[in-house]
Amino acid sequence: MVSTVKLPKIGKIACLATFAALAAPLAFSQEASPLNPPPYQGVSVHIDGVYVTPVPGVPLTAIVELQSMQVLADGSTVLKKTINNIARDSQGRIYNERRQLVSPSFNGDPQILSAHIFDPETRLNLYLTPSTHIARQIIRAAPAPVAEPKSGSSASARNPLLEQVDLGMETIENVLVHGLRTIRTVPATASGTGKAVVVTDEYWYSDELHLNMLVKDDDPRSGQQTVSVTHVDRSEPNPATFQVPAGYKMVDETPEK
Repeated sequence: MVSTVKLPKIGKIACLATFAALAAPLAFSQEASPLNPPPYQGVSVHIDGVYVTPVPGVPLTAIVELQSMQVLADGSTVLKKTINNIARDSQGRIYNERRQLVSPSFNGDPQILSAHIFDPETRLNLYLTPSTHIARQIIRAAPAPVAEPKSGSSASARNPLLEQVDLGMETIENVLVHGLRTIRTVPATASGTGKAVVVTDEYWYSDELHLNMLVKDDDPRSGQQTVSVTHVDRSEPNPATFQVPAGYKMVDETPEK
């Protein structure tokens, strides 16, 4: 049985739905503006998975494999891995989870730390925490439309610290993907190293699945991280995937209008 607790209302939280959000599922010390980024906060040990876009009519289940090679201060490296299960049904509802990073020698399924369920029809977000059996419920308004960039303009043309390279087309998991490499220079004043740092990212996006199938990040400060979508099944997921499991307590955190 699922119980519900109503918390005091909190402020509105805006959602940003741009192509950049779809093409950048990894949060590796990203700045608001590459020209004036905030101070470097240190090496990140958390890897975000793939953002599953809530589009109807393209059901799937898949496994996201995450690998990290973290560079320590003494020059040694630490290897970590994990997997996440993702799903999307024909209604556009999505499921995504985050599991614990483990060593390459670990056998079995890493522990689930959290899970997110979203219904684009009702705008209902469910954030599940298995360790506490609490499900946070938040209904958010649809984001405002984002203006398209003017014809002929590009991120690299507007920003001398950002270069973009078209990598062409490839096939991953039997779907066609388009590759984009971004080369971003973080100035010495913001890199945390006293010198400029070059961060390279690769995104391989499937228009058919509306999904990044492969993402690579190479940051000299933190190492190399790879996120890849595997074991894609195009059939309809189990409806129970998008429901709160039995025994969870519901906590309503929907913002006031």
